[in-house]
Amino acid sequence: MSGARILDGRALSAELRAGIVTEVEELRAEGLVPGLAVVLVGDDPASAVYVSMKARACHKAGMTDRTVRLPADISRDDLFDRIDALNADPAIHGILVQLPLPPHLDPKAVLERIRPEKDVDGFHPLNVGRTFVGDYAHGFAPATPAGIVELLRHHDIHTHGRHVVVVGRSLIVGKPLAALMGAPGFNATITLTHRHTRGLAAITRMADILVVVVGKPKLITRDMVKPGATVIDVGISRIGGEGADDKPRVVGDVDFEAVREVAGAITPVPGGVGPMTITMLMRNTLEAALRIHRGSHRPVLAGTA
Repeated sequence: MSGARILDGRALSAELRAGIVTEVEELRAEGLVPGLAVVLVGDDPASAVYVSMKARACHKAGMTDRTVRLPADISRDDLFDRIDALNADPAIHGILVQLPLPPHLDPKAVLERIRPEKDVDGFHPLNVGRTFVGDYAHGFAPATPAGIVELLRHHDIHTHGRHVVVVGRSLIVGKPLAALMGAPGFNATITLTHRHTRGLAAITRMADILVVVVGKPKLITRDMVKPGATVIDVGISRIGGEGADDKPRVVGDVDFEAVREVAGAITPVPGGVGPMTITMLMRNTLEAALRIHRGSHRPVLAGTA
């Protein structure tokens, strides 16, 4: 069967994590142990799974991992007090608050409470602005867009002068990725689409690199992809499991089997962008520790042009 090149996020993630482990070991020998705190408010099952995955990744990398579990009815002020304590804790270099939050808590206000230099999720307005202007030496780009950049770079998929179409305008992936791809060093031409975009298929067919992050299974079909295009599937949904013989399975926003026959390269779901997200979070935490203790400011992203 003919098919696109598979962009294996698991393999690249393992390679990058090995490098992170080496750097952490060197820092531990100097008495510095990078530390990540994850704040989980409430008992959302999916959030609990994500938090445990992040904690395991930290532990395997030799970092300090701290999970702060808080009740769903916690007040804003009490939550702020817990975040302030982590901001002041010298053993904690990275802080993230797992989203979504209970309805009575304003995520914007909560994320702004984290010190920018410890905001390894890259969601604080100061880090969002630094991503927008291309200041990767002082800010932190969100982990998923950063993981996509690494996948493209590792597989020699260049963005210079290419048309990148992003389907989905989330603050976590779509908008920061569009900012990254259009910045110096990447030099792509960007089209940012969303659920209100008319004639979506005509736009996606123009993409040299198509990135989809919607959460709608098999939204992108074969006829929506230009032959030879690179397709990055960030969506993740669980389908099936309704009958005794119907096992639940994880799928993306792209009709993988059909699209892989026309695309030049494609990420699988699972095993594509997902593993890269946690890896980039680990890298941001390592970098935060270096910045806080050494004043080091290494650019954590570089262009693919």
